[in-house]
Amino acid sequence: MVRILFVILALACFAFMPSRVESAKILAVFPFRGPSQYILVQPYLKALAARGHELTVISAFPQKTPIKNFREITLKFEQVANHEELVSAAIEEMAGTKVQQLNLLKQYSLSSTEVALTNEEFQQLLRGNEHFDLIIIEALYLDALYALGSHFKAPMVGICASAADLAVDQLVDNISPVSYVPAPSGQQMDRLDIWQRLDNLYVYTLEWLYNRYVLIPAQQRLYERYFPNATLDLSEVRRDFSLLLLNQHYSYDLPRPLVPNAIEIAGMHVEHIPKKLPADMEAFINASPKGAIYFSLGSNVRSALLPKEKIKAIMDAFASLPVNVLWKFEKTDLPGKPNNVFINEWFPQQDILAHPKVKLFVTHGGMHSTVELLHHGKPIVGMAVFYDQHLNVQRAVSNGFGVAVNFQNFTSGELRDAILEVLNNPKYAERAKELSARFHDRPMKPLDAAVYWTEYVLRHKGAPQMRVAARHLNFLQRHSLDTMAILFGIPILLATLLTYILYKLLFALYSNVNNTNINLKKSKNE
Repeated sequence: MVRILFVILALACFAFMPSRVESAKILAVFPFRGPSQYILVQPYLKALAARGHELTVISAFPQKTPIKNFREITLKFEQVANHEELVSAAIEEMAGTKVQQLNLLKQYSLSSTEVALTNEEFQQLLRGNEHFDLIIIEALYLDALYALGSHFKAPMVGICASAADLAVDQLVDNISPVSYVPAPSGQQMDRLDIWQRLDNLYVYTLEWLYNRYVLIPAQQRLYERYFPNATLDLSEVRRDFSLLLLNQHYSYDLPRPLVPNAIEIAGMHVEHIPKKLPADMEAFINASPKGAIYFSLGSNVRSALLPKEKIKAIMDAFASLPVNVLWKFEKTDLPGKPNNVFINEWFPQQDILAHPKVKLFVTHGGMHSTVELLHHGKPIVGMAVFYDQHLNVQRAVSNGFGVAVNFQNFTSGELRDAILEVLNNPKYAERAKELSARFHDRPMKPLDAAVYWTEYVLRHKGAPQMRVAARHLNFLQRHSLDTMAILFGIPILLATLLTYILYKLLFALYSNVNNTNINLKKSKNE
């Protein structure tokens, strides 16, 4: 009986599901040269292609084997600074001032934007008559490219590989209350005392000013150069998104307000069925009776390019551990490598983290790595390098499933002690499992949600019903400064005028009384 009811319920749900969207022509643009952003979107783009949509994908990472419905335009980055040099500079700059960090972000985003716009195949696409039903684009400081929506007269879906920040929020007019929503590039959490709120306000203000008066004007120049016939102002183009997919989730992140067309999809890139590890990796993990740990600084920061003193400190820390260590190291040889360390240029990270004998992830705290360790319920030792990684590591510490080590000036002893603390204290692993259960407890898998809302935009011709009216307001109107000026300005003006009238009246009365007294004195003297 229960089975029959279940079947009837399933059929009823299927009957009320929205109809499948007809095949759409989609242009997807992801011009960043670092692979981490593309790692997030690749399963999503493949899922759309598998559903019959025809994709034209512009990125620096072509598929190794052709995919049906998946046409590619490959970007080349030879004409800009070497990526490794930029990352090495980033490591140094992130120890500097906030303005230095923002300058690096500007250089990175502008060069990525220009590489896309100067690509000849892409230019042919812009000059041609090809029609697209939807534009999917990286939504992080690529403002000139947001003109693609109006250029092709198609709705836009933005994907942000990190959590939302001030500039990303502006794309869909989401609000970021500075009193409790921390700046992603800061290091504060959501429960702030007055001094932390001041620091958060400082970071937000600096980022807003830099974005408004440096980043956007630089993108404006690219916009005018490569879209000379555009009729819309860049400020309108920036707010032309129908949907924003955010690589975050309140289960581990900080709960915050989101407008209807900002959807959390953290975890959509994670493989749900782990694959078997290569034999040498499997044997190395199993040879460690107390379990193993995995160390990676992500796809952008290369361990092999770290200063020699940092590499030595890491090796000394690992050599003193009672467990085996898998280290993502981008060279085939590491002089002095301890016997309990296995190096490789690449590891199947998700499959490594899924392994039951891998007990800990020593990580830079990138958003993808954070999501993957939460998916698999593993604790963390965080060594943040730049941008949102500091806040990601701080979240892990605050949520009780990890500890932090200062990447800029750690010692081998500090790194060893941090690893042993997490390995030997079961509270970190237990807390990681709790958060993992929370992370998985959703009505729909994140990849399914991303595909659903994308097709929702297609079904409803841009889904204008999801977009807040703030996009039609200027800065003064959006923040109610004009109404507050009326509300408080008129009473203040009236009070000032009344005060002035009273002053003049009292002054006149005083003058009359004074003149009368003088006249009386004169008359008495006479």
